[in-house]
Amino acid sequence: MVRRWIMHVDMDAFYASVEQRDHPEWRGKPVIVGSASPRGVVATASYEARRYGVHSAMPGRRARERCPEAIFVRPRMDVYRAVSAQIHEVLLHYAPEFEPLSLDEAFLDVSGMGGHYPTLQALGRAVKAEILAATELTASVGIAPNKFLAKLASDWHKPDGLTVIGYGEEAARIAPLPVRRLWGVGPKTQAALEARGWRTIGDVAAADPEELAAHLGAQGRVLYELAHGRDNRPLTPHEPRKSIGEEETFACDLTTADEIRTVLLRQCDTVAYRLRRHHVRARTVTLKVRFASFRTLTRSKTVTEPMDLDRELYSEVEKLYNQISKTEGIRLLGVTASSLVPAVDAVRLFADESEREQQVAAVRDRLRDKYGADVLRRGYWLEEGPEEEEDTDGQSGTDVE
Repeated sequence: MVRRWIMHVDMDAFYASVEQRDHPEWRGKPVIVGSASPRGVVATASYEARRYGVHSAMPGRRARERCPEAIFVRPRMDVYRAVSAQIHEVLLHYAPEFEPLSLDEAFLDVSGMGGHYPTLQALGRAVKAEILAATELTASVGIAPNKFLAKLASDWHKPDGLTVIGYGEEAARIAPLPVRRLWGVGPKTQAALEARGWRTIGDVAAADPEELAAHLGAQGRVLYELAHGRDNRPLTPHEPRKSIGEEETFACDLTTADEIRTVLLRQCDTVAYRLRRHHVRARTVTLKVRFASFRTLTRSKTVTEPMDLDRELYSEVEKLYNQISKTEGIRLLGVTASSLVPAVDAVRLFADESEREQQVAAVRDRLRDKYGADVLRRGYWLEEGPEEEEDTDGQSGTDVE
């Protein structure tokens, strides 16, 4: 019987590493992807910045205080997605399908690869080497009998790490780790466990499962199983994309119609481009507005004819925006396209009218794919827009799956 082996691949400081790769002058220096403005947060910090105690989700101002010489960089989500796609192509060389957790990490079942490599370590080195060759970036890899252990293993010797946890050694390898390393243990659960004297994973493994359940309910039984290195969850391959969206949170609230119009036009252009790249069209468009008071509204419209052009999306978004009562400044705007259908199956009722636009869009897309997003822009991209605050309330440039 073939033993089950799960691999977890986790890119090292992904966003920051991409920036250092593309800007060699930043290599070896503390790079923070995010913003130091009042509402800014850290999306990713390079390992040089992490030595100062900077970490993801930290307020940007605090990161600046801890590391005054840090280089702050705005996220380039389109670039990160493109690199992520390269990584996914590599992973498909080692397994027919994989479970992505985010742009920079994924699980894959490599149970059938044992006969192709002398050891699991050799398999892990092959994956890391191919990712490095394709992207010039390092990855940390963990290989173990299940998902929980594989994810723990990939974090063991970061960056550029490789750890294998074999059958029969699971419980002993993880016993010294603190309880917070168990999946599902946040600050409150950690405090509850430590209050009972369960400070390490080994403590939880040695505990009475009934006592754990008495204090933590069903979660107690789950933690007991994990503490013994047992995790039977299957891989969940990537589900078909359900929606594609773009959100921006702003350093200063938007108050003028021109500012708002420019942002919405740009968002519709970005979403339309992504729809075409994924060969889908959308029947539903949703507008999200968050005001200065954090009051958040969403409005949606479903149309008969599927859309993948910025003009079509903006036409509906503008109608939705005009239905909203504006009594305060706007903190966040977002546009999401959903109810997706394959482009080949979406028949346009007025094909003659849109044919030229489709041809123009196809040319723009090819140029953007080859030379970057800025090679050919519509006029509203040249207008001075509001300063964005990336990854605060929502992630700018994030596709919603």
